[in-house]
Amino acid sequence: MGPERVDAVDAVDAVDAVDAGDVPEEGADTPRVAVPIVVATYNVHQCVGSDGRRDPARIADVIRETKADVIALQEVDSRTGVEHGVDQFNFLAEATEMRPIAGPTLQDHRGHYGNAILTRMSVLRQRSLDLSVPGREPRGALDVVLTAAGHELRMIATHLGLRWRERRRQVATLVDLIGTESREPLVLLGDMNEWIPIRHSLAPLFQMLGHPPRRRTFPAHRPLLPLDRIWCRPSEAVSSIHVHRSERARIASDHLPLKAEVRLGGTERSPG
Repeated sequence: MGPERVDAVDAVDAVDAVDAGDVPEEGADTPRVAVPIVVATYNVHQCVGSDGRRDPARIADVIRETKADVIALQEVDSRTGVEHGVDQFNFLAEATEMRPIAGPTLQDHRGHYGNAILTRMSVLRQRSLDLSVPGREPRGALDVVLTAAGHELRMIATHLGLRWRERRRQVATLVDLIGTESREPLVLLGDMNEWIPIRHSLAPLFQMLGHPPRRRTFPAHRPLLPLDRIWCRPSEAVSSIHVHRSERARIASDHLPLKAEVRLGGTERSPG
């Protein structure tokens, strides 16, 4: 029997690694200054590199190289067995010493497969969204709220489908999820699988969040296509977006990591 689709909320245990001490007490008088963080997205390709080796330790090394405070991962394979080997979700979390949030899109008796987030920030809330289109590979998104030094950040991490019409439906769902009323700090990132310059399936996101820089991330050994994207609202919070191009990253997966330097908040003056 083939793997079945699951609601990732059911598959994700509450993140017990959230440390209450990391979250400032409500009403604290401590000034909130701008906090620089690094966010990243990385399709790990089930930890299989261009050399054909399945090597989760090598992927963990690349994640550490990015120095990301929070990183969205796609194609994390935690189905154990002769073919798949280790539970990649837990292995990568332990190897990087980061808090894991799972967003599986497939699950069977061997385990689960799909999206994940690793973070050094505290996790306030999390939920999953099913973006699957009938007849196509199950897809999803993770919608989380993180906090650092009293600043909250909403992050939506996703992996869109391979066909244009599929992506259009998934993007419409994401636009509804983001909403037009809220102006909270937001990062949307992931493998968008968009390479067609005409009839762009991401157009509604461009209208809502602007045009992020196009950075070529695929294939890793000779990047030609900007499949991975990072949006930030407000856009001026981003100081840079660039591809992590280490020698190890070029062989660890079929994608290169994409990372952005973001500033959360700003110095707040005391009243009076």
